[in-house]
Amino acid sequence: MVGCVSAMTLSLRGLGRRGQAGLSRIGTRGMVAGNGGLKEAAVSGYQPHMTALRSFAAFAVTLAAMAMLSAIFASDAAMAQDREPPYWATMRFDEVNMRVGPSQEYPIEWVYKRAGLPVKVVRLREGWRLIQDHDGTQGWIAASQLRRSRGALIIGDGLAAMREAPTTQSPLRWNAEPGVVGELMRCRDNFCEIDVAGRAGWVAQERLWGAGEIEPAP
Repeated sequence: MVGCVSAMTLSLRGLGRRGQAGLSRIGTRGMVAGNGGLKEAAVSGYQPHMTALRSFAAFAVTLAAMAMLSAIFASDAAMAQDREPPYWATMRFDEVNMRVGPSQEYPIEWVYKRAGLPVKVVRLREGWRLIQDHDGTQGWIAASQLRRSRGALIIGDGLAAMREAPTTQSPLRWNAEPGVVGELMRCRDNFCEIDVAGRAGWVAQERLWGAGEIEPAP
């Protein structure tokens, strides 16, 4: 009988703000509970804003931090700008705002709660990307909030088997709940290998969002 470990043992990021769903190990007892939320609707009328700085020192620290972040994101954003959509990307942070238009002047519609969540970029506009998520929701996200790396999201009903090889006859390594996010490694024979916090296995491609249009594994 296949069992599952408890959320305390293999809760990949905990439930709550990060909202990471569970991954269950073969041959143990218990069940991982809950898959957490991937995104939250923005509060009506809410717009994030900077509070007044209380000192010149605080202002200088803020400018330095902004300059550092700009340097980190500039290369990645420039690469994304050169690529023609549609293409896959992933969320850079555990909290990313989706807006109704390509500017910070537009209201926030959704707040994504999962770093590494795969999305499809369907349009470019200066430093903004029109993305589509696994639910079909579309909206604008700043390019600096996205990575070019590939990710995969477990979708569908029930546990998804993560196997040792890309075949249904291969031994089972893990069971992953819908909502689990991992790094997409490679795809072959209608299976894709994903890595979830160091736990790798092959999953049927139909159970993954983010796995389309990828080069076959050698």
